[in-house]
Amino acid sequence: MSDHLQPKLAVLLGTDASGKSELGIRLASHFGGEIISADSRQVYRGLDLGSGKVTPEQVRTVPHHLIDVAAVTDYYSLAQYQRDAYHTIDSIAEAGKMPWLVGGTGLYISAIVEGYDLVDVPPNEPLRAELEILTLAQLVLRLEMADPEAASRIDKNNSRRLIRAIEIATAGHAHSAMRKKSPCYNCLQLGFSWPKEALEKRIEKRLQDRLTDGMIEEVAGLCRLAVLDTRLKKLGLEYRYITRYLREDIQTMDELQLQLGIAIRQFAKDQLTWFKRDRRIIWLDTTKDYFREAGDRIREWVSASDEIQQTVKAE
Repeated sequence: MSDHLQPKLAVLLGTDASGKSELGIRLASHFGGEIISADSRQVYRGLDLGSGKVTPEQVRTVPHHLIDVAAVTDYYSLAQYQRDAYHTIDSIAEAGKMPWLVGGTGLYISAIVEGYDLVDVPPNEPLRAELEILTLAQLVLRLEMADPEAASRIDKNNSRRLIRAIEIATAGHAHSAMRKKSPCYNCLQLGFSWPKEALEKRIEKRLQDRLTDGMIEEVAGLCRLAVLDTRLKKLGLEYRYITRYLREDIQTMDELQLQLGIAIRQFAKDQLTWFKRDRRIIWLDTTKDYFREAGDRIREWVSASDEIQQTVKAE
């Protein structure tokens, strides 16, 4: 099937602190759409400030999906996310509304846009415990032995993804995110970020705001609910560094803010590196009226797709 004859899916992706959630709400509201979150932490209940989850007021403006769908102690796999996202996207489209995939988790977005053929391998905790004490170089070597194709493509600086790839290969599968099938949707991908200095200022302000609003108390509350430190440290930078602060591995608030700010800036850089590999992404110009530019791009895309569909029907 031609891409233009597939259901349409608008995608808005970007780095941490770019403001993509707010822009996504504006665009979805303007075009009568609903939003599917593409954030690997927002699926978990209780991860609110640390994951940048939208507020109840924002959800009342535009319906959001795949937020708060799992307990923080659960394992929610990429394959499960893909299944849930497909179902949600199809339901929105069938209701005559435009589905919007909005977020910054590159693997989640790629799984939908590319149509990865995924296998749902459950966690192997004994294997993970063995792998987590290895260095990056050792993990890369283990993956090269288990699945050379995955090793040739994966981010070799990301221990979590290396461990997951080894886990999948050990279960007897090629790395799930490397086997692709035809995409299910006609996607328009819009990228949203800022020049380096502006983005760093946004990251610093957002971090300060979240700390003021109670992000440390959020993590402390999870600790009181008996969420293990090992689990919290896997839930993203904010939870990892604040857990260290609560355990006094980081001594002062100033040191916490310094270390966490550096880590988030590096993460945002890594996000851009991931997204820049896809040349189909149209990056909005933040020096101009990017809302208007996004709207123009969407209307052109919808119009072109509709014209092709009309031509096919006439034939």
